[in-house]
Amino acid sequence: MSMYNHDIDPADLALTRRQWLNRTGMGLGSLALGMMFDEQGLLAADSSSNQTGLPGLPTGGNPLLSSGVNPLSPKSPHFAPKAKRMIHIFANGGPSHVDTFDRKEQLQKYHGKPLPMTNLPTERRTGAALGSPFKWSKYGQSGLEISELFKTLGEKCADELCVIRSMKADVPNHEPSLLLMNCGEARLPRPSMGSWLLYGLGTENQNLPGFVVMCPNGYPIQESQNWQSAFLPGIYQGTYVDTKNTAIEKLIANIRNKSNSSKQQARQLELLRAFNADHAERRANEAALESRIQSFELAFRMQTEAADAFDTTREPKHIQELYGPGTQARQYLTARRLLERGVRYIQVWHGEGQPWDNHDDIEVGHRKLAGECDQGLAALIIDLKQRGMLEDTLVVWGGEFGRTPVVELPTPGANAGKMNGRDHNNHGFTMWVAGGGIRKGYAHGATDDFGFQSVEKVVHVHDLHATLLHLLGFDHEKFTYRYAGRDFRLTDVHGTVMKDLIA
Repeated sequence: MSMYNHDIDPADLALTRRQWLNRTGMGLGSLALGMMFDEQGLLAADSSSNQTGLPGLPTGGNPLLSSGVNPLSPKSPHFAPKAKRMIHIFANGGPSHVDTFDRKEQLQKYHGKPLPMTNLPTERRTGAALGSPFKWSKYGQSGLEISELFKTLGEKCADELCVIRSMKADVPNHEPSLLLMNCGEARLPRPSMGSWLLYGLGTENQNLPGFVVMCPNGYPIQESQNWQSAFLPGIYQGTYVDTKNTAIEKLIANIRNKSNSSKQQARQLELLRAFNADHAERRANEAALESRIQSFELAFRMQTEAADAFDTTREPKHIQELYGPGTQARQYLTARRLLERGVRYIQVWHGEGQPWDNHDDIEVGHRKLAGECDQGLAALIIDLKQRGMLEDTLVVWGGEFGRTPVVELPTPGANAGKMNGRDHNNHGFTMWVAGGGIRKGYAHGATDDFGFQSVEKVVHVHDLHATLLHLLGFDHEKFTYRYAGRDFRLTDVHGTVMKDLIA
């Protein structure tokens, strides 16, 4: 005998929405379907879709994804911003600041000798001072000192750079430092900065992801956690693109629908909309499923624009030559094309497969990696400036930490037994920022005479995040999201806006 004593409703025997999605492979919530169809002229004349977007900045709580408003509509920040978009170029593995943007004459003087310091902060066994093998020059009217590794960047863009020579992270390990730099928290799941910006600002192009991650040859350490949305709705997570590929079909899986035309797909989606509406009336919201539906939505819209955005061969020859050859150059040029099409936040990874983590052969490794990106970095800044975009675009370059000014001694599993590389160093390192209201031609702060620790105008990662959010129009202490009974923010309970960095 059944333990349930109630009549069977025939409607309950119908396929559930989840089953329909699993069988069709494509779903669409009511949230943005009307807007999408209207934009493409596929709606009947009596459409009443809501296209107004969210009224102002969300300050906390979980927005209802099926509320009839588009969570990706452009929104206004707390106050007038200096920047409205951002590109973060992640030098994966930790580039050496004392070989790139932080010259140390004392380090050259003590090369091969013990440093006159005690309590040296190191992760592994280290030895004598290792002077930089690279030549240095002063560039531009600002006289910024930059090593020969970034000669093109120095010659053409020194006066656009704000070089922060006093960065500080928490620990000398890749995994937590990557998450700290990307998500503001080294251990627990937290939304990435790109997810925060997409949540707070929305995007200006509904046919492309608002947050794009370009990383060739697979995921970095910590994989997709670096661009996670965590407890923010999944629609705000970064969209990963493996830029080792150039063909659009390989860059973006399933970008082409070889079976159905756009109108046939639209009819399928309109049918699913009816099922979704019925589902919403009888069941509570399912945030994870709604996020998946939004992803299918975006995939449908991307068919019309992604192919053009990622095709750098459509650029004039002189622009392609400006950026130069190679994967990194193509990534920077693609990033500019995405930015001008309204994408809000782009992260470009550099160093996968052969990261900046040179525990040995640092001269060979750093020269190769800098050679892959120097021309492209300069071209990106020049290109953005000549298009009038640099003034409201933040360009950020750097890794998760720096490297020691002393040689790393042979350590099992850490290097190849050589004595020509550097260990991790979270106590002092360098990043630079250009555009978006940042101070130009300026070197901020300092490490000690040898480059071990930041000692002047120290900028913790939380301070950097607070400052970048300020340039984007946010009070980092008020830009929050309520989850599990607490108002979370990118800077956790830390962070100070570094006003010296702002123009």
